[in-house]
Amino acid sequence: MFEITPISPEHYRQQTRRSTALVALIFVALAMLLATLSVQLFGEPGAADNFRWNLLGVALGFVLTVVLVRQQFWHREWMAAAVYGWRLKRSLMRITNVMHHVKAGVAQEDETAMKLLRFYHLGVTQMHQLDGNSSELSQMVHEIDAHRDVMQQRGMELEQTRLDPAWLEQVKVFKV
Repeated sequence: MFEITPISPEHYRQQTRRSTALVALIFVALAMLLATLSVQLFGEPGAADNFRWNLLGVALGFVLTVVLVRQQFWHREWMAAAVYGWRLKRSLMRITNVMHHVKAGVAQEDETAMKLLRFYHLGVTQMHQLDGNSSELSQMVHEIDAHRDVMQQRGMELEQTRLDPAWLEQVKVFKV
């Protein structure tokens, strides 16, 4: 279950820049080291074309960097903002994938679909604020406000900050 938590956009951007720079430096170091090592082990001395061995080293550096990030760095404090952003965007994408069902459920005034759409609106709002993309968000304000007003009129809880994965399955019954 994912939960939207308040984060300062400035702090988020500072932390994600730092973690991105660190991961990029690790990748560059590993790629250079492994490319050099593969050329020394498998390349032809004095040959002008050891491209495939350089490419192999860079590819191995990339794979090793991905493994390090997922296995070692993912749960570290310095990666927390980047992980939160990734999880937020992944949660929003899961909803986007069933949005036609969500909107059909909202049209039928289904409570689960309405909660899911509210979570989506809150998540998209936060994502755009964290990324500093207010122009994209301004295009959705009318839709967000209209849905919030409908929920408010029905006496529903507006702070839908938790994504219940069961909601995604429940809305799949609605047809467009």
